[in-house]
Amino acid sequence: MNWKGLSTSPCNLCPRECLADRKSGQRGYCLEDDRIYVARAALHMWEEPCISGEMGSGAVFFSGCNLRCVYCQNYEIAEGRKGKEISVYRLAEIFLELQDKGAANINLVTPDHYVMEIAEAVLQAKKMGLKLPIVYNGSGYEKEEVIQNLSGIVDIFLTDFKYMDTVLAEKYSKAPDYPLVAERALDEMVKIAGEPVFDEMGMMQKGVIVRHLLLPGHKKNARDVIRYVYEKYGDKVYISLMNQYTPFERLKENQEYRELCRKVTRREYEAVINYAIELGVKNAFVQEGETAKESFIPEFDGEGVFKEDLL
Repeated sequence: MNWKGLSTSPCNLCPRECLADRKSGQRGYCLEDDRIYVARAALHMWEEPCISGEMGSGAVFFSGCNLRCVYCQNYEIAEGRKGKEISVYRLAEIFLELQDKGAANINLVTPDHYVMEIAEAVLQAKKMGLKLPIVYNGSGYEKEEVIQNLSGIVDIFLTDFKYMDTVLAEKYSKAPDYPLVAERALDEMVKIAGEPVFDEMGMMQKGVIVRHLLLPGHKKNARDVIRYVYEKYGDKVYISLMNQYTPFERLKENQEYRELCRKVTRREYEAVINYAIELGVKNAFVQEGETAKESFIPEFDGEGVFKEDLL
């Protein structure tokens, strides 16, 4: 790995380039210093079928986030409210413990601000017997130089592509550069992961899945994302169209976001699916039935973080 030019102090790991001195305890835009905080490490059944399978994905939920969208479904950890401090070595142990539980893969959820430590932990775990594919489960708001360093570390990129609309990116995530950043990051992900590869059980071993969470009232943004991804990459990537947006009470306190204070309608979601079909998309995941429930959001209770939690 070549981390030349990338640093946590001053921190320039993400496109925010907040330049926080995280090694000295200063918290960056991600709301974290350079200590690793994990809110949950457990088998997770709610990813795409080729990621969770029947046994579950070995999901490690990291605290903090460099994007912090106003509608965040995991806001408790994105805002750093939950999480226990662990070492790089303990993180490597967690990977192995998840493997022992039968996990289909190691799923790194919101890993961007700990990427250097995570890479070190993965290499340690591989020396200790880790055989599972590594899934990088991020927001899409990542520097291309950081993604380039994940060659040989990450096998599968499970990435969001939230916006093609810079106005929405600014309003909801304070990141007007999101579309351009996500385009460049995705390009590096496809270069690293290559064509999708599955095992005999249908579980992904290498590849890229691009997720888009449909927001209420924003079908055009969804169509623009789908069109960009499909026209550029075709069947090289899978597209996952999600309708599980959950409106939270906290949004009702701000009139600026009143359009987000409802669920996505069936008609909205079906219109987006039909658009993808008309475009020619074949490699896609869609959700059926009622999915906008808080049951899709796990308890960030520290499960699996410390060894005593396993007893």
